[in-house]
Amino acid sequence: MEEKSNNLAKKNTRFTRSKSEDISSLLYGKIPPQARELEEAVLGAILIEKDAISYVSDILKPESFYVEAHSTIYSAIQYLFGNSQPIDLLSVSEALRKNGKLEQVGGAFYLSELTNKVASSANVEYHSRIIIQKFIQRELIRISNEIIRDAYEDTTDVFDLLDTAEKRIYEITDKNLRNSVQGIGQLVSKSIIQIDGLISREDGLLEDSVPSGFIELDKMTSGWKATDLIIIAARPSMGKTAFVLNLARNAAVDYKMPVAIFSLEMGAVQLAKRLISLECEIDAQKVANGKMTNEEYAIMRDKVERLSAAPIYINDQPAINIYELRAQCRRLQNAHGIKMVIIDYLQLMSGGGDKNMNREQEISTISRSLKGLAKELNIPVIALSQLNRSVETRGGEKKPQLSDLRESGSIEQDADMVMFLYRPEYYKLDEGQTGESLKGAAEVLIKKHRNGPVGDVPLRFNKSFGRFYDANGLYEEMQEYTSFKTVPSKGNFMKDEENKNTDNFDVF
Repeated sequence: MEEKSNNLAKKNTRFTRSKSEDISSLLYGKIPPQARELEEAVLGAILIEKDAISYVSDILKPESFYVEAHSTIYSAIQYLFGNSQPIDLLSVSEALRKNGKLEQVGGAFYLSELTNKVASSANVEYHSRIIIQKFIQRELIRISNEIIRDAYEDTTDVFDLLDTAEKRIYEITDKNLRNSVQGIGQLVSKSIIQIDGLISREDGLLEDSVPSGFIELDKMTSGWKATDLIIIAARPSMGKTAFVLNLARNAAVDYKMPVAIFSLEMGAVQLAKRLISLECEIDAQKVANGKMTNEEYAIMRDKVERLSAAPIYINDQPAINIYELRAQCRRLQNAHGIKMVIIDYLQLMSGGGDKNMNREQEISTISRSLKGLAKELNIPVIALSQLNRSVETRGGEKKPQLSDLRESGSIEQDADMVMFLYRPEYYKLDEGQTGESLKGAAEVLIKKHRNGPVGDVPLRFNKSFGRFYDANGLYEEMQEYTSFKTVPSKGNFMKDEENKNTDNFDVF
């Protein structure tokens, strides 16, 4: 009788957790989410079928089990599986005995009982996914309790608390629903597929990259690659905001790839008007003040539909900090599947952390965090940056160099690609060294490229509506609309017969 009581006590011990129950069980009178019977069924299936562990090893971890004894048994199974040893009732019993944990889990008799809980391993993967769902619920409860505890602490920085809270919740999905470890065989196969795809493509784009929309630039960069941090720098008024708007427009309109723009300098409506201007190729000033001819208004109404349907998402929150940015990006990827993030511009962001950091340290923190964000979301992140004034004192063409990056710190180090935007017209250089006209000329100077070549890519720029073109394309200088009388739009342009002649209107 006494031996039976001891066995019962051991059995009851097996079905409790070594850790104390969470506060929610005390507050709400409920036990944490669990699926004990399914845990037994999964372990039993692994013990009777040697291949069952292959179906669940990427899904379950020892901590996924609610019952402490089940977690211990699964740890022993994982050890055997990792050392390519057979997994059955005897081998698992022996592994637990060597660790001194066989009696702790209920002895060989309990392992034998597990094999009687299930007839086959047919549903082992389905049962495992239910177990992981219960584990995720328990983790959410645990993290929520920790957030509540930390929120009551007056010494806790609120931005650190927000970032930690979101990071912990995001990690639940990242750790339990993704497999980030890949064998070299699998990686080699993926690489061969990418190489085969590149051989057959003339544009040089990788399969998972985001096109820039410019032929020569894409050939040099292979597109904006996932996990890359790209820094685009230029002096004020050089056209860097216009350039990234072109990048966003090309990706979203031409390739239907969702793009997020974080504008710390300009309002969302201002950016939208600039996008309308470059999409419809109408003078930006006319779009801003509404003083378009009826023909221009007709063109705008006709072309703007493509832009309206494009997956472009703009956030114009001023002085956004890195924690808020990461939170917004995670939500945008979950809701809209964004493929690229653009930040205008880096120096207007705040670190949101230690107030004792100097500005260079803060910029370094921001650049490291942006690189981490690119890897976390597996997308390219493009950040605009300012250049210091030293470029203005330089003689000759005044082309920028890496040392001209303002508050560079770790910007150059963290970035996978650093490029500068350069327009000779900005410095009133109308002719090149061989006498060629430099009107409308622009260059993208790639000065750092971690996974590719560096060099200069020529482009053409129309300042009137902020649009860039391939230098070798059919580009013509914008003609003045002298034949049109500039009047405010009347809205219903079809009823206006005064300016119906469009013979001198050049659309390109």
